Amino acid sequence: MEIIHKPVLLNQCLEYLSPVGEPYENNGLMIDSTLGEGGHTEAFLKHYKNLRIIGLDADPNIQARAKKRLSVFGERVNFHLGWFNDYFANFSVKEERPDIILFDLGISVFHYERSQRGFSFRKDEPLDMRLNPNTERTAADLVNNLPAKQIADILFLYGEERNSKRISAAIEDARRKSRIESAMDLADIVYRCVPAAYRHGAIHPATKTFQALRIAVNQELKRLPQVLPLAFNVLKCGGKMGVITFHSLEDRIVKNYFRNLGKQCICPPEQPICICGGSPHGQILTRKPLLPTEAEVLENSPSRSAKLRVVRKLRDVAPESAKMIMPENL
Repeated sequence: MEIIHKPVLLNQCLEYLSPVGEPYENNGLMIDSTLGEGGHTEAFLKHYKNLRIIGLDADPNIQARAKKRLSVFGERVNFHLGWFNDYFANFSVKEERPDIILFDLGISVFHYERSQRGFSFRKDEPLDMRLNPNTERTAADLVNNLPAKQIADILFLYGEERNSKRISAAIEDARRKSRIESAMDLADIVYRCVPAAYRHGAIHPATKTFQALRIAVNQELKRLPQVLPLAFNVLKCGGKMGVITFHSLEDRIVKNYFRNLGKQCICPPEQPICICGGSPHGQILTRKPLLPTEAEVLENSPSRSAKLRVVRKLRDVAPESAKMIMPENL
């Protein structure tokens, strides 16, 4: 089987998320929360011979590829189809807690190259961008139905697109004439409306627009603050959780959450008595995010913006402390 996607920060993941003790006598459990084509999972299964893994993914098509790739490992790997926040929210206390949890928040190259869902602005494909085909709204629904101001807000917030108002106005003008149905049509609208200097920059002028719409369609920045505390509480005490991010908004959420886990006390200043327990819930293992080496970037260009942060769990988070560790304004 041809492998389309190459996992990022693989050596760093194997080192910082290594099972405790060698050999790992209790046949530890890992949850790969973003399985994709199974690159990280395959490496962990090969490297740690007693490790078992549950692979989660919301896309049945890419999960089918992972199942074929990982079939040689037999019962050491199991699969779950669905969004990771739903999986951890419904995790039963009767189930075995994982020793390792990994999130890779990047989009697989498979989705750009083979999914035919309009993730790439270079392909003449339906403007879909759903990671899970059962998601209600497509990218075409957003660009054709949302008010121009709301589109501008999405582009600015999720894509940090400085030409968001100009682009949203061009989208509004184009859809008056005909519905915007293809990824290439949207890319052309963006290309024609932005300043000339922006057209010939380091990246295609539609890059940030497509990123923002993909995030909005799949509610990625809504799911991330939901799943971090859910997954952390599922994790076994002493276990490790790693998150690979690809843009500043994701990384800021992870950094702030991990930082709060590592604080002695996270009670607000106006709280007269400590209710959080007064000791850290987690030990941050990466004071600064781990970055790809120059060699990895040259070999695997999607890794250039990847950052890995890892935390070790010290104790569970009590329900009354959860909101203080993951405040809503993150």
